[in-house]
Amino acid sequence: MQMSATGRKRPLAEQDWPQWQGCTDIDRQQTVGEFGEGSWRLNYVTGDLFSCPGDEALAHCISEDCHMGAGIALMFRKKFNGVEELKQQKKVTGQCAVLKRHKRYVYYLITKKRFNNKPSYESLRQSLEDMKTHCTLNGVTRLSMPRIGCGLDRLHWDRVSVILEQVFKHSGISVTIYSLPERAEMTVMHESYR
Repeated sequence: MQMSATGRKRPLAEQDWPQWQGCTDIDRQQTVGEFGEGSWRLNYVTGDLFSCPGDEALAHCISEDCHMGAGIALMFRKKFNGVEELKQQKKVTGQCAVLKRHKRYVYYLITKKRFNNKPSYESLRQSLEDMKTHCTLNGVTRLSMPRIGCGLDRLHWDRVSVILEQVFKHSGISVTIYSLPERAEMTVMHESYR
């Protein structure tokens, strides 16, 4: 974090981040957003999403059919199970299914009809709004997720991050975006296509 001329904190530009030799659970962090009452915070972390604090809610994107056969969705399926619980909620595109696991909520953003479809930015926005409503009603103030929609779904992070800001600004919810180190991300993507 650097201080601006006005004394406000501002994030380091990526080129100013330290060079990291290897990846531990969490290597780099960058924060953007406004700070204060009713504001939000968007944190960027390089590391394992599942290493986030155990009381922090998690979120990722899936299809209505709850297939979750590849990428991070497969990891969520293996870690949290609950496919039948999700299907019983009968959520449709633009909504959010929820599991309660231990001290946290796990959010499943329904962004497309079938696993082999691609989501739209609008379906992502609608599912994020639905998730925000649940967070607000249930006292969730910290949420961690991958770069949603930007892996196998091929949405562009520059547009997704703007949607996140539009949805969560003034919500009082801190959002942390986890990214794998580039080498690890390529390995996961390669294994997903097998």
